[in-house]
Amino acid sequence: MQIVEEISAALQGGKSKVVTELVTKALGEGVSAKEILERGLLSGMGVIGEKFKKNEVYVPEVMIAARAMNAGAALLKSALAGEGVESSGTVVLGTVKGDLHDIGKNLVRMMMEGKGLKVVDIGVDVPAEKFIETAKSENAQVIACSALLTTTMGEMKNVVEAANNAGLRDKLKIMIGGAPITDDFRKSIGADLYAPDAASAADDAVNVCAGVA
Repeated sequence: MQIVEEISAALQGGKSKVVTELVTKALGEGVSAKEILERGLLSGMGVIGEKFKKNEVYVPEVMIAARAMNAGAALLKSALAGEGVESSGTVVLGTVKGDLHDIGKNLVRMMMEGKGLKVVDIGVDVPAEKFIETAKSENAQVIACSALLTTTMGEMKNVVEAANNAGLRDKLKIMIGGAPITDDFRKSIGADLYAPDAASAADDAVNVCAGVA
């Protein structure tokens, strides 16, 4: 259907106004909200995610595309609820205690939302207990922890231990990322997944929620 392809193209160009106009038009023409979401918005954001992985686009382009996606998704909300469309999984996302950096975290949120996941962003300077409490209340499949400072990396181990103590480790996966983080560090603290970039984090989270990771 041509109009959903136009929505995808407009989103990739970061044209929020055009996206909202096309989404409104598509709904008026009887295109299902699910099709608009999947073949228009999510498809377009998927292209942006792949380009970001290959360094063909950069953070500003991703943020502009995500803004366009959110504008379109806002129009679809009630229609999606009416059609019974649910998110493909839930991720609790935050920057660990002692660390106030949020640009990387925000980028991860955009990429994950662009894959159709529900992301509960609990902000920065988040203590381990809050990750656990939120994961329980939201019935999340993934806890995603971000850190930019070497001095706060150790907090990620506290999140892993808190999840162990809460008996959650067989119910969810813990993903870590950020500039100083490596896969060796992930192994050393017992976390499940390390994502080197936002697009990879989103792919991994989708796989976890689909039960293939």
